Parts: sequence; structure tokens; C-alpha cells
Amino acid sequence: MLKKRVTWIGLLQAAAIVTILFSVVTSFDFVHRYIELYSHFRLQYFAASLLLLIVFIVLQSPKYAVLLLVTVVFNASYVLPWYFGATRVENGSTIKLLHANLYAGNDQYERLFELIEAEQPDVIFLQEVTQKWRDATLRLRGDYPHNYVAAREGSFGIAMFSRIALDSVTHADSPPLNYPTIVTTMTVNNEALTLINTHPTIPMSRLQYEARNEQLRSIAALANQAAGAVVLTGDLNASVWSSNYRKLEASTGLRNTRRGFGILPTWPTFLPFAMIPIDHALVSDGVGVVETRTGARIGSDHLPLIVEIAVGK
Repeated sequence: MLKKRVTWIGLLQAAAIVTILFSVVTSFDFVHRYIELYSHFRLQYFAASLLLLIVFIVLQSPKYAVLLLVTVVFNASYVLPWYFGATRVENGSTIKLLHANLYAGNDQYERLFELIEAEQPDVIFLQEVTQKWRDATLRLRGDYPHNYVAAREGSFGIAMFSRIALDSVTHADSPPLNYPTIVTTMTVNNEALTLINTHPTIPMSRLQYEARNEQLRSIAALANQAAGAVVLTGDLNASVWSSNYRKLEASTGLRNTRRGFGILPTWPTFLPFAMIPIDHALVSDGVGVVETRTGARIGSDHLPLIVEIAVGK
């Protein structure tokens, strides 16, 4: 019985050490791309450290309890600010945006259309748009007459549909892999608004990591060159805790619409306990945020992101 108790305590101690180690090391994700891959799980580290803290308090183990208390506070400093400090603005003209990474292999088209019917967004951005998805979404053009589709086989086709008239719409072949980024301009409440939607590659290999970062830098340049207010949406393949994501915010002055609404993890839906926030909506100072939340599942490995913004006074 004693042997079993010691074994379980040993396992708990090992879990505590691993949680503490990952919590600390991942705060230095700029050192290496492998570290960044684990930096996205800050919410999980916070939950694990909090749970282990309670366990070691119950076990009356002060050394581990103190270490875990420090770790909980450390992780909380990354997590909790996202639940406070929202700058909600409800004046001006409101626009509801729907961003959805469809997953190229997904053929559950009706689930997307049911979501659109339920949410009634003004502007829709879709990613991983293949030729089959392009054909399936032809039916949207009646309700969304202003549209642009750059379908591609694989995971980097992109499309947008709008009820609001557009001043211009095009796509930029974002370096270095020439994946399409949609750039749309419109006038809302007599103010210019630029909408950008992009999807960098997954940063698994060294070359992919560098390619994703280069595309993020190119998107920052697009945002900085845009006239008027800016909204940037997309599956950025980087979480809010990635140093490369933070560089995007710092270089553009854009702010994540999650602020005050929570972490809102979006991927992967097939591992709910491991979900991380890699789909984003960022806005400039001229844009207020009414609401940000995730939408219903559409058969993809991503949850849709639904954002309502306010433009003008």
C-alpha cells in the first residue's frame, strides 16, 4: 500500500516538474521554433498548474505547493488579461464578420450554410477553399453579391463574400510561398475600412517556420500601408502567446478582438483539451469591438470566429 502511495506521489511530482518546466521554458519561445510549438498551450499549463497546486495543498506538500503557486501566478499573467480590459464600442455602424477555416478535406457543406443562416454575417472570409468548396459556395452569391474567390487545391485557397458594397477587392500573393491574401476596401459610415484575410503556412519545419514569419511581416506591411481603419483576420498558425504573433501586433498597432472576451481556442476541434487560439481578428484604433466569439462546428478542424465591430461615430 505504501509502495503504491509513493508511486502515485512520484508521478504527481513528475507532473508538477514537467508543468513548471514547460511553463517557464516556453516563455522564451523566440529562442527556437521547437519551443514556440509548445508556447501555444499556455491555457493548458495554467489549468494543469492550478489543478496540481490543489492536489499538493491537499497532500500537505509545502515545497511543491509553493512552486506551483508561483507557476499558477506566472501562467495567469499570460491567460487572465484576455478576460478583462475589453474596449467595447457600440456606437457607429456595426458589421458582423465570419472567419472560417473550412479544412480542405471537409465536405460537410451544409453545416457552413446553416451557420451562415443562423449568424447572418455581413462579411464572410473562408480559408482552405478548394475547387469543390468554390463550387459549393456559388449559392452564397445571391445574398452576398460582392465576392472574390482564389480557390486552390491544398490548404491555401481563400474567398470572401460581402453584403456590403466594396470599393475594391484583390488578392496579394504573399511572400515567400505566394499564398493568396485577400485585401478588400469599403466605405462604412463615410470612413474608409480595409479588410485583410490571410493564411500563412504551418511552422513545422525550419523553412515553414521562416515562411510563416515572412508572410506575417508582409501582412504587417500591408496593414501599415492601408488607408483608414484596418481589420486583419485569418488562421495565422500562431497563438496569442507566440513572440512572432506579438511582433505582428507591435509592428502594426493592431489589437486582438479577443481582449476582454477570453482565450477562445479554435484548433484542433478533434482534441478539445488541447485546443489553442490560432484564428484571429485584429483591428486598428478606429474600430470598436462589440463582440468576439467562436461559432458552431462546421466539420472542420477549426472553429469559426465571429466578430462584430463598430466603425465610425
